[in-house]
Amino acid sequence: MARYTGPVCKLCRREGMKLFLKGERCNSTKCSFETKSYAPGQHGQTNRRRLSNYGLQLREKQKIKRIYGVLETQFRRYFANADNEKGITGTNLMKILESRLDNVVYRIGFASSRNMARQLVLHRHFLVNGKNVDIPSYQCKAGDTIQVRENSKKLVYIHDSMKRIRGDHDLPWLILDKAKMQGIFIQVPERDQMGLDVNEQLVVELYSK
Repeated sequence: MARYTGPVCKLCRREGMKLFLKGERCNSTKCSFETKSYAPGQHGQTNRRRLSNYGLQLREKQKIKRIYGVLETQFRRYFANADNEKGITGTNLMKILESRLDNVVYRIGFASSRNMARQLVLHRHFLVNGKNVDIPSYQCKAGDTIQVRENSKKLVYIHDSMKRIRGDHDLPWLILDKAKMQGIFIQVPERDQMGLDVNEQLVVELYSK
């Protein structure tokens, strides 16, 4: 399964914003974006050219791909599926990405980043509706129950991640039962419930050329 294996902090610097690809490190003083908020490369500090419309569209596409850890071929397939569905293509695309199992695991709080969630899913630490699912791109459906496998309930990574959650879960489309270490995907979230500072319409314009 293809995935990006390069330095992830450079991706945040390239996009000019924190993408939170390394979990808690992104909120600490160790985050390289805090000390090097300019673009990576030899001319990162001096190259301040204004982006063209195409450049803006491309950067927005790259930003969304990198947030969700999706490569180009799979992203294009998601876009084609979104375009074939009823409704706004950009919103459909975001709903598909948010419904990925690795994203849901991260959003529920079982992992501190989407990259970690992907690894935990691949290593078969979760059950979906009582069945083993080790496919990060699995599309969750309304009513799906995602729970930590019995043999995985003592994993330090999961416990450390769940400690970040104070009180009730703040996402209305997810329910977390900390005691049982399980969550419920109530429904596919609406666009305004995702809390992401991206403009998916620029991606639609890019692919519509």
